[in-house]
Amino acid sequence: PKERKLGIKGSPTRQVILEDVRIPADRIIGAEGTGFKTALATLDHTRITIAAQALGIAQGALDFAVGYVKERRQFGRPIADFQGVQFMLADMAMRLEGARQLTYHAAIKSERAMDGERVRDLTLVSSACKALASDVAMDVTTDAVQLLGGYGYTREFPVERMMRDAKITQIYEGTNQIQRMVIARQLLK
Repeated sequence: PKERKLGIKGSPTRQVILEDVRIPADRIIGAEGTGFKTALATLDHTRITIAAQALGIAQGALDFAVGYVKERRQFGRPIADFQGVQFMLADMAMRLEGARQLTYHAAIKSERAMDGERVRDLTLVSSACKALASDVAMDVTTDAVQLLGGYGYTREFPVERMMRDAKITQIYEGTNQIQRMVIARQLLK
């Protein structure tokens, strides 16, 4: 049956069960017995795509919040005029840009590795960009909900969905707690 999820509802999730399945030898990826190592190496590249997903979610939330605060009026003026709102927007933008630059940096390293170059710190930067970008996405979307006030908590506006969608980016391809362990191990080896 289809899973009933908190977010990313546009991507259906179902359980797959394989019993007594035989895979032909010509379908093996890499040398026999290296599957686990191959799967872990793949994560160095796929974690970057999760970071990119998180960036898109966060950017969408920031863009929507900026548009909203320019239009929403309180005390006879747009709430964008209030310094507290401006500080929130500035913090959201700074964190997002920092995560974007780390993700782009990791993507360049991933591309070099795919071209055959040995990239010693790919595991570290891919884990770092995934953890940072997904944490930023959660923070930015939560702040966007806050900026919209009660409207941000309703389904009439997209930021509540973005906040729900951001959460999974902290979980899949390895939770952010695991990413921190990976990063620390890379630093300590």
